[in-house]
Amino acid sequence: MASVSIQQMREIEHRAMDSGVTEGELMMRAGEALGRAIGNQYRNIWRAVAYVGKGHNAGDALIALWVLQQEFGWDVGVRSNHAVSEFAKLTATQWQLLGLEGFQEKGYEKQNTEPVLLIDGLLGIGAEGDLREPLLELADEMRYLRNHHAATVVAVDNPSGVDPDSGNIFKGAVVADRTLMIGAEKRGLLLSKVANYTGQLELVAVEDLKYHAKSETELICPQNMDFGKAPRPFDFHKGMAGRLAIVAGSRDFGGAALLTALGAIRAGAGLVTLWVRPEIADSVRVGLPYEVMLRTTENPIELLDVKTDALVIGPGLGEMSGNFADGLASLIEKATVPMVMDADGLNFMAARGLQPKGNHLLTPHPGEFARLASDLSGMDREVAARAFVEKNESVLLLKGARTLVAKRGFPLRVNGTGTPAMSNGGQGDLLAGVIGALLAGGMDGFDAAAMGAWVCGHAAEISQAEIGDVCTANDTAVRLGEAMRGWRRS
Repeated sequence: MASVSIQQMREIEHRAMDSGVTEGELMMRAGEALGRAIGNQYRNIWRAVAYVGKGHNAGDALIALWVLQQEFGWDVGVRSNHAVSEFAKLTATQWQLLGLEGFQEKGYEKQNTEPVLLIDGLLGIGAEGDLREPLLELADEMRYLRNHHAATVVAVDNPSGVDPDSGNIFKGAVVADRTLMIGAEKRGLLLSKVANYTGQLELVAVEDLKYHAKSETELICPQNMDFGKAPRPFDFHKGMAGRLAIVAGSRDFGGAALLTALGAIRAGAGLVTLWVRPEIADSVRVGLPYEVMLRTTENPIELLDVKTDALVIGPGLGEMSGNFADGLASLIEKATVPMVMDADGLNFMAARGLQPKGNHLLTPHPGEFARLASDLSGMDREVAARAFVEKNESVLLLKGARTLVAKRGFPLRVNGTGTPAMSNGGQGDLLAGVIGALLAGGMDGFDAAAMGAWVCGHAAEISQAEIGDVCTANDTAVRLGEAMRGWRRS
């Protein structure tokens, strides 16, 4: 599904109403979908307070509260600095249906240790400019509760004070932990520069608001994408799941090789073989997952004679020289199977002047990308990613708070999952293994990169909700199966 502008979103809504759906029905369907998205996502929170203005965005938030109360059993409350007489007609109706006449939530009590979720329904996508009173007071209160009392903030459609067309951030803007975009993703909210205000991005699908026109950017999410959904046939076996070879590890970075192998088996590869230099075989073997085969090589060119469906090259390889380095260069240039190039494999390509090929899937972080494409350094991430694939046939996965997936001739894909709790070593190694498994199973590289990024980010979100605000690569790995089921369920 394409990302849209404010004007396009208005046209979508008008088209739905021209087909016979009333504005009230649209609000009800959007609000119900919003409430269920919140209730299903936040299983460990049982209290929500909606901070509402007077427009239709507030109406969506009030309906979501009703769903959280009636279907999920949450305690709910509302904060508003407007009189009900000032509300838009449909929003006032929802206020009355919720039984809120004369009611004003006093806010989150500081001594309350129970987790609380704050719903930002102050302003919708059509608002512009700095936040002003009486809404500024509510935005400041949300910010205070988030920063000092561990409240979670979820924005309805867009964080109030953030322009969903340009991504511009106005004074007083709400900082959200998650933004639930209703009907279609808003193009300005997909930009990397606004990630600190939108947090995790999620599409709330509403049947009447679907939009399928082409655009330059799209959100990676299972509601948008149809690959990776079908269950395996009952007579499926390991040979059908794919053979993956991994060339990784060194004396100092054996853990990177092990995490890559772990990601591969957790993501469903049928046969995984880890290839290492002979001198590190014994140290790696100690931590090797039981399901992974270990082989040694002094010259990786020999992998050309090994039956494999995909390769992962690079995690933790460190400095390379002699026959090993020469053989690795030959393998990169001559292998025709899909190949994930990661970490030190990318640095090696840059140092050797090796050019990306059509079967390569490159997964750099910003520093590695600067070495691969120094001519693009200093550009906005989105511009640089598009420029890179215009010059190269490979798929690019550019890591960051908003991981980008680019391929020539296709919309730029933006991942909305993940969490700052992942900010530790090994997450990229795990991702390389996950993508390698998807490639070995026959998935297209552009799709494998997108699904791999989404699944790893969502697995970390699940981990954070369950065990706290630090999520190691091993924690992410444990929850990959649940995240992959989440992708299938859309």
